[in-house]
Amino acid sequence: MLLSCASGGDAGRRSLTSRPPEPGRLLVPPEAPSPAPATPGLQPLALGERRDGLLYVPAGYDARQPAPLVLMLHGAGGDARGGLDPLLRIADDQGLILVAPASRDATWDRIVGSYGPDVATIDRALGRTFSGLNVDRSRVAVGGFSDGASYALSLGLGNGDLFTHVIAFSPGFVARGPTRGKPWIFVSHGTHDDVLPISATSRRILRDLREDGYDVRFREFDGGHAVPAHVGEEAVAWFLEGR
Repeated sequence: MLLSCASGGDAGRRSLTSRPPEPGRLLVPPEAPSPAPATPGLQPLALGERRDGLLYVPAGYDARQPAPLVLMLHGAGGDARGGLDPLLRIADDQGLILVAPASRDATWDRIVGSYGPDVATIDRALGRTFSGLNVDRSRVAVGGFSDGASYALSLGLGNGDLFTHVIAFSPGFVARGPTRGKPWIFVSHGTHDDVLPISATSRRILRDLREDGYDVRFREFDGGHAVPAHVGEEAVAWFLEGR
């Protein structure tokens, strides 16, 4: 069973016009009927919210070819750009579509209580991305750093019919709840992290995930509360190879 640590296949399509009944349950975005060419680069999601999200379309994106997608979630006190930062510099080389919403408050709702408006924001961000771009449904990941990693793990396990992979950089915990599917999971953590110490967080998360039958790639590194460039590169290579 998955336990909280430190503070800090397709199951069917659901209607986009109604909220799912379970907290933390995301809608499955529709496929774009005929994806149009898209302008490469960084652009606002234009969600009409106080804290907007960002979309990154890689150079060389071809609407005729499905592209892998990573939903990236920022850490506490961060914003959409902070969510993108761990993978932004390698997105062009790897052909990654990146989408980064921003939490409604200083951090993601489930970190400080229960699922709430952040789930709806993420739904809208994904809906806009899937409706305009040709996304490879077999390579859809949710990732994040710190609080964003905790939220990514929690959402990813509960929405394994949408996310094939979960990438968690220095997470603090996994929120318990109903799970679906068995997404592949990548977890990294610095051995000298003094914000979310590894012994109280990722090592316990790893044990619980493996006890529950998840396939987990675990990468400890000599460093603090950060995402070193080589760790981000390893995570993307793991994602794109299908494990």
